[in-house]
Amino acid sequence: MAMKSARNVHFWQIDNQVKNILKVKGVTLLTSPEAWEKFDWTRKYFSRKPEQGYFIWVKDQINFPLFSCISIAHKNISQKLQNLLIVEKNLKISLQGSCNALKKDLNGKHKANGKIILKQGSYLKYNHIHSWGEKDIVEPEYEFILEKDSKLDYTYKTLFTPKKLRINNLFNLSAGASCDIKVIANCVKTETNIKDVLILKGNGSSGVINLRLVGGKESKILARSQVIADSESRGHLDCQGLLTDKKSNISLIPELICKNKLAQITHEASIGKISQEQLTYLRMKGLTEKQATNLIINGFLEI
Repeated sequence: MAMKSARNVHFWQIDNQVKNILKVKGVTLLTSPEAWEKFDWTRKYFSRKPEQGYFIWVKDQINFPLFSCISIAHKNISQKLQNLLIVEKNLKISLQGSCNALKKDLNGKHKANGKIILKQGSYLKYNHIHSWGEKDIVEPEYEFILEKDSKLDYTYKTLFTPKKLRINNLFNLSAGASCDIKVIANCVKTETNIKDVLILKGNGSSGVINLRLVGGKESKILARSQVIADSESRGHLDCQGLLTDKKSNISLIPELICKNKLAQITHEASIGKISQEQLTYLRMKGLTEKQATNLIINGFLEI
C-alpha cells in the first residue's frame, strides 16, 4: 500500500509507532495495549499483555471496508503484534489488511499473533496481503473462532516473499459455521513453512482450504494442511504446487482426521511444472518466454 493512500486507513503503523487511527461510528478501534487496559474481558483473548497491535471491535453494521496497514520502513526493526478483531452478531464486514516492507533490504522481523472472533450469524470477508523484502523474516499466526452460523471468506496472498515465511492458521468452526480459505504465494528465494488446521467442531459446519504455491528461484516450500472432523460436517483440502526452478522444492502434506462417521472430508493435491506446450503456444502469440511464464504463473495463482 502506497504511503499516500495509507493515510486513509483505519489503523496505520510504521515500524513500532502507530501513525493514525481513524474513528468509525459503530466500531471501536484501539491499540491492543489500550484495549487490554480499557476492557478486562479482552484479556481472555490475548496470550499475554500486548506490546503492540490493533484492536477492532465491530458493533454495528458498516457499509464500507475497514483497512489496516502495518509497515516496516527502517533497518533491523522487530515487530511483535497481537491483534484482535471481533465482529458482533449478524453483521457483514469486509477487512483489507496490508503488511509490508517499504524497501527490499531492511532485514526486518514481523511477528503477528491474532484472534478473529465471528459472533453468531456474522460474515467476514478478509483479504490479507503481504509484500516483503528479500532479507525479512515474517511469522503470522492467527486463530479464527467462528460461532454458530457465521461465515468466513479469507484470502492470504503474498506478493513478494521474505527470506523466511512461517504461516500458522487455526480455524475453529461451531455448528452451521462455514469458511472458504485461500493461501496464495509466489515464492522467490524464500524458505516458506505453512500450517493450516481446520477443526469442524459443530454439526453442519463446513470448510474448504485452497493452497496455490509457486516454487520460484531457490525456494523451499513445506505446506501441512489438516481437516479435523469432530462432528457431522464437510471439509475439503485443495493443495496445488507449481515448480518453476530446478533449485527449488515443494512438499505438500494434506491430512484428514475423521472422528465422526457422518462426516465427509476429502482432499486433492498435486505438484506440477510449466509445460513446454503452454510456453510454445504463448510464444507463437508473440510473447517472450518471460512474459509467457509470468502469464502461466498468474493464471495458476488465480482461485
